[in-house]
Amino acid sequence: MLAAILFDLDGTIVNTDPIHYLAWQEMLLNYSIEIDETFYQTRISGGLNPEIVKDILPQLSAAEGQKFADEKEALFRKLAPNLKPLNGFSELLAWTDTHQLKRALVTNAPRLNAEFMLEVLGIKEAFHTIVLADDCIAGKPDPAPYQVALNKLGITAEEAIALEDSPSGIRSAVSADIRTIGIASTHNPQALQEIGAFMAIPDFTDLQLWTFLNSLIEKNSSAIASNL
Repeated sequence: MLAAILFDLDGTIVNTDPIHYLAWQEMLLNYSIEIDETFYQTRISGGLNPEIVKDILPQLSAAEGQKFADEKEALFRKLAPNLKPLNGFSELLAWTDTHQLKRALVTNAPRLNAEFMLEVLGIKEAFHTIVLADDCIAGKPDPAPYQVALNKLGITAEEAIALEDSPSGIRSAVSADIRTIGIASTHNPQALQEIGAFMAIPDFTDLQLWTFLNSLIEKNSSAIASNL
């Protein structure tokens, strides 16, 4: 039975990576560090700020690293006033309503960023529960955020589908035993499948996604009918 869809935020609901990339570029130039897209995708995308800063700027103290991260995220919000969701997202929300499925947001985004993006996108009330890495014992790629989401929704991993764009997110969801679809907005689809996604799609208009989801709804209907 399918009971819920669990959404990542950055790169999944909305392609924020180009803006994050610009913000990281600008901030790191202050330390004479120039980055390209490969550097961004392999050492920054999908990660947690404390770990990213420790990796790239190990000379900073914890307090200095936090200040750097806060300034970087403030710059991101300044650069991102006109965010739009990926194609097909609103249709997917409507479809989950039609079939009475629960929705959860599971994100590594800092709290201020998550609140900002939900406000800009107009989806503050779209989720039955929101799980931030700050609220868990560990962030992605640890399975903890997805395990917390399952517990809050009162469902099992077998009843959920996760939508994720980054390697760390896919590892998190797969480690929580959730069937995971890769959203190839920022990473190569084959790479996402090699990490554990059973399907990789460019956005929410992909026919492969809808064929799969509708097949699950048919199974739901059959299971309900057999129990009557």
